Amino acid sequence: MIEDRLFPKIFFRKIVILLFFALSAYTSFSASLLIQMDDTQKNHLKAYGIAFWTLEKDYQIHWLLNYRGGSFLLPFQKEIQDECQIRGVSFSVLSDVSAQQILTEIASDELNMDAVKLEKPPLIAVYSPKGKKPWDDAVTLALSYAEIPYDIIYDDEVMTGKLSKYDWLHLHHEDFTGQFGKFYTSYRNMKWYKDEVQSNMEMANRYGFSKVSDLKKAISVKIRNFVEVGGFLFAMCSATDTFDIALASGEHDICDAVFDGDPIEPDVQSQLDFSKTFAFQNFTLERNPTVYEFSDIDVTLTRKLRQEEDYFSLFEFSAKWDPVPTMLCQNHKNLIKGFMGQTTAFKLELIKPSVLIMGENKAAGEARYIHGNFGKGTWTFYGGHDPEDYQHLVGDPPTDLNLKKNSAGYRLILNNVLFPAAKKKKRKT
Repeated sequence: MIEDRLFPKIFFRKIVILLFFALSAYTSFSASLLIQMDDTQKNHLKAYGIAFWTLEKDYQIHWLLNYRGGSFLLPFQKEIQDECQIRGVSFSVLSDVSAQQILTEIASDELNMDAVKLEKPPLIAVYSPKGKKPWDDAVTLALSYAEIPYDIIYDDEVMTGKLSKYDWLHLHHEDFTGQFGKFYTSYRNMKWYKDEVQSNMEMANRYGFSKVSDLKKAISVKIRNFVEVGGFLFAMCSATDTFDIALASGEHDICDAVFDGDPIEPDVQSQLDFSKTFAFQNFTLERNPTVYEFSDIDVTLTRKLRQEEDYFSLFEFSAKWDPVPTMLCQNHKNLIKGFMGQTTAFKLELIKPSVLIMGENKAAGEARYIHGNFGKGTWTFYGGHDPEDYQHLVGDPPTDLNLKKNSAGYRLILNNVLFPAAKKKKRKT
């Protein structure tokens, strides 16, 4: 019969139509991936690596400021979903409607939230000597764990102009005053200390300097110029205060004879030029070579906090009007565990009025996390050595971030790594 012959065709058409609507629904449902960054996230640190990896694949993503701890909204792609699963990063699959509802909610003037588009990953450099040091670097630990690519550069690269190819530069356990970290008293007979002195002297002589302190001052000026033309600088531990001390001292000798063979200039304190510094002013140098400190900027030797009391709080900024500090403070915790370093935190009264304080222990009179602009670029200083090792000593093993994958202190480092992606800028050549 005719009806019998038509039935297979009608049935087939119905199947095709049903499949079409099913696939359409799946496509709609699979429009976005939400990587939540609140307490439900299994691995906060590797989530930053997923965001960076996605940008490298030329996908644009949104950083949802103050939404569930600073979550990421990514386009749904099977390869991104697979990468999240491989790296153990929590995510949710959202429909177009659900994703739009989140963006609409965030856009409300009544909520302190915003969606910032991330477009291009920064080229990252870490300023570090090539030889093995008896301490680790929290930033390289974080970058390696999050699987974010970076290059190691040092004095040769800076002096020969190669710094200009990068967007973002990290400085860590470095002494820009040329006093070899002021390790003289405790470690002058150790092989690693002697090797450091020798290699730094050879480097200084290679570029026509008779003193390591003069080379480091030249390096500091070049880094300052890097920021001025649009670079992003992030520094921790002793690289924070020694950088500003080097800039303020200029051509004047602040090093004792045990470091450079001749005495400190008698009136060098009065010769400091605080207009050249990024963050600090009116500080007093520590001239005694046996004291493990560079100036009174740092609070390590004067603070009276016990470990169980050592916390600092993050400031809340307007996501819609102050997106940069908001990005830098994204976290699933507002109260962050303190940690020590050669430079632990900064005295509030010695910070310039123009500097933005993003994290502090007000009762103790110390700032931990500060930020500012210089020229076309920005800088951020983060006191302390390792956010998950309270008193990291020379020779201690590095922190195993597999055991600290939800570290709020380490998240601040990775906020700084990622935020330059939100700013459109041409690659420097």
